[in-house]
Amino acid sequence: QVQLVESGGGLVQAGGSLRLSCAASGRSFSTYTVAWFRQAPGKEREFVAAISWIVSNTDSADSVKGRFTVSRDNAKNTVYIQMTNLKPEDTAVYYCAASFGPGLGLSRFRRDYTYWGQGTQVTVSS
Repeated sequence: QVQLVESGGGLVQAGGSLRLSCAASGRSFSTYTVAWFRQAPGKEREFVAAISWIVSNTDSADSVKGRFTVSRDNAKNTVYIQMTNLKPEDTAVYYCAASFGPGLGLSRFRRDYTYWGQGTQVTVSS
C-alpha cells in the first residue's frame, strides 16, 4: 500500500514559479512510476508529467513542456514538479499518482495508476 500527499500549491502571479511535492509512504517507492495530473473546474483530469521508476525517464504534456520539470528523490520518497512561467490556464488542482513501475512505462492514462493523492490547488492570476 502506498499513500501519497501533495504539498506546495498556492496562489502565484502569471510568470511565477511553484514547486509541488508528492511525499509517499510505503516501501519500495523507488520501484513506482509517478505521474502528475491536474483538473481544472469543469474539465476532465489531464496528464501533466510522469517519471519512471528506473533511470528517471520523464514525459510531459505538450502544454507544459519546457516549463515544468518532474524529478524524484528516492531517498526521501518524494517526487517533485517544478513549474515555471506559470500561466492562468495552469490553474487547477494538481494530483500525484503512482503505480508499480515494471511493465508500466511512462503512462499518460489515469486508469494505469493505482494510488492517488488528495490534490493541491494551484491558482495563477493574470
